[in-house]
Amino acid sequence: MTRYVFSSHDGFGLGHVRRNTLIAAALLQSEPDAQITLVTGVVMKPKWLIDDRIRFVTVPPMLKDGDGAYRHHTMSFESAIAVRERVFAETIRCVEPDVVVVDRHPFGIAGELRLGLDIARQAGAYLALGLRDILDERSCVEEELAGPGWAGVADVYDRALVYGERVLCDHVSEYGLPLRPEYCGWVVDPPAVVRRDRNLLVVAAGGGGDGEEVFRLGVDVLRRLRDRRGVLIAGPYAAQLADPGLGDRVQIVRDAAGCSSWFAGAGSVVQMAGYNSTFESLAAGIRPVLVPRRSPRREQAVRATRLAAFGLADVVDPGASAEEVAWLLRRPRLVDASELDAVGIKLDGAQRAAATLAAHALPRCAGVPGDNQLAMR
Repeated sequence: MTRYVFSSHDGFGLGHVRRNTLIAAALLQSEPDAQITLVTGVVMKPKWLIDDRIRFVTVPPMLKDGDGAYRHHTMSFESAIAVRERVFAETIRCVEPDVVVVDRHPFGIAGELRLGLDIARQAGAYLALGLRDILDERSCVEEELAGPGWAGVADVYDRALVYGERVLCDHVSEYGLPLRPEYCGWVVDPPAVVRRDRNLLVVAAGGGGDGEEVFRLGVDVLRRLRDRRGVLIAGPYAAQLADPGLGDRVQIVRDAAGCSSWFAGAGSVVQMAGYNSTFESLAAGIRPVLVPRRSPRREQAVRATRLAAFGLADVVDPGASAEEVAWLLRRPRLVDASELDAVGIKLDGAQRAAATLAAHALPRCAGVPGDNQLAMR
């Protein structure tokens, strides 16, 4: 039995923990007896985050505010970080993992993972740092990599797994990544096979915490395109959406088990440009209209611009007129898999990342800790 520990930091986005769960599911397909533990502080747990095959360890959530700073809703920052450090280290001691995968921030948001990672490394675990396709603008990432949050990364981690391809961003030449990267392709939930409705517009904004402008734009577009009906996918952090006043032409969906099935049945999509939903659109054969977030990070704007350069998306600002977006939606919105292949966009990242991790796992004979040794759920 191979033991894996995944750790994802928090914020209003759910992309970090989503990638981890998809890779974990791919591991369980090839290793049904693998023991997988996921450490997360996500407060709102969407349906896709519930899996009886995975043990969940909860740490105090740290949400990012509009300035990019992390906070806890009741505890001081220092207290919350201390608890996160203790719980992660205890998890490593109890599970004795063969593989540890940390998403995005190598030592956590304030160094809280260092102790647990040292314990894992001394015990012979394989340590992998998972990075999304685009981190941020080049200058911002270079500054981050030169700071204390990345000090000693090459001495701790064995490899960086980039959940994308070099064609969109070369992490060594563009960012100066100090780890050897392995490009795995994009980690995407496979699209459902459903009948497509060319008159269905799906509007999505990731976790929804900052998606109000996207929903507003989508509703305004539907008011102009009277032959269309719409679905607004309100993520777990979305505020209560007002009745758009379009009757049965609009459906508001909450706590969806992902966007892929809705995208697969849609004729067009207007959405933010987050990692998960953007590539779920492309996997579903949709050329999305992207409305990227531009602060506190410009990751979404960079991703959107580069995909648009490949002809795989259109990009508008949050303040774009509904008339402009309606014009785009009247153009062909479907994209063929051959168009993705032609530019090197590969969507089998979960399987490729899982294969890499399994190949480096070195199972030991130590017993698996019982549920009473650690509060897991």
